[in-house]
Amino acid sequence: MAAPALQIQGLHDCREAWAATLESLAAVDDRIVAVVNDSVGSSKLGGFQKKFPDRLINVGIAEQCMVGVGAGLANGGRIPFLSAAACFLTGRSLEQIKADVAYAGFNVKLVGQSSGVAYGELGPTHHSIEDFAWLRPLTNLTILCPADPWETAEAIRWAAIHDGPVYIRLSRMPVPDLDIAHRTFRVGKAELVRDGSDVTLIACGTTVHLAAKASDALKTEGIRARVLNMASINPLDEAAILAAASETGAIVTVEEASIRGGLGGAVAELTADNHPVPVERVGFPGFVPTGSVDWLFTEFGLTAQGIAAAARRAIGRAGK
Repeated sequence: MAAPALQIQGLHDCREAWAATLESLAAVDDRIVAVVNDSVGSSKLGGFQKKFPDRLINVGIAEQCMVGVGAGLANGGRIPFLSAAACFLTGRSLEQIKADVAYAGFNVKLVGQSSGVAYGELGPTHHSIEDFAWLRPLTNLTILCPADPWETAEAIRWAAIHDGPVYIRLSRMPVPDLDIAHRTFRVGKAELVRDGSDVTLIACGTTVHLAAKASDALKTEGIRARVLNMASINPLDEAAILAAASETGAIVTVEEASIRGGLGGAVAELTADNHPVPVERVGFPGFVPTGSVDWLFTEFGLTAQGIAAAARRAIGRAGK
């Protein structure tokens, strides 16, 4: 059975927004360069390569080298955007990200493509569900997980002017635009998608529109579910999370990632230390099997129905 969320009309590939935004920024700032690991096509950087052939560096399938090259470029005054499949960028190059980029504080922008389980049938070697857990402890590395093309473009623009290391997590799976008026992108601040007082659904990336659908479904049952788009994983909007704990008494986290160490882990840590409430974590419990994206999302509850069920469990645990 296909996940209902993937049947929505008007879906868009965030990689298109990333590539178009990078091209527009590079046109006015010659410090911006792109570095890839034989991934020009999957990174949607064909247009960038044609427009700026001297500003795209392809190191081949050598991700550790790619991060080192990026660090050197940043040290020389360039603004490098490193683009590669998230599973290889963060897993294979973790030591270089830690030592050469984060510890050194270099102005390197890491763009993890095809994150989560977007590669589907290629299986656990290509699933990138551990990246949040690996990178969150690197305290000066900003971690962003945009929910739609608009937010993707805003994240890229912000990263280009921010002086410091950034990791931006993108998926190849099309998503709908969030229908929110007067949006403002602010790193470290959650975006209110739906208001509510009975439970809070905190989501990021490809799961935000699913949480919104779950909130709409719960409303028909008389349950008012707040939805927060937590695109900024580090820094985290602690004030919004603690307000949710205090005002709604129950929280559900939703992410296309491992529930260990990711957004769910961050929310659970914060609430446990400051305002304990029931926290249900929707995501992947560990290694997940090979399968289509639709099947994996449905199997592990990353659907409007699965999120709504988690919300009911959290409310029940809170004794509401």
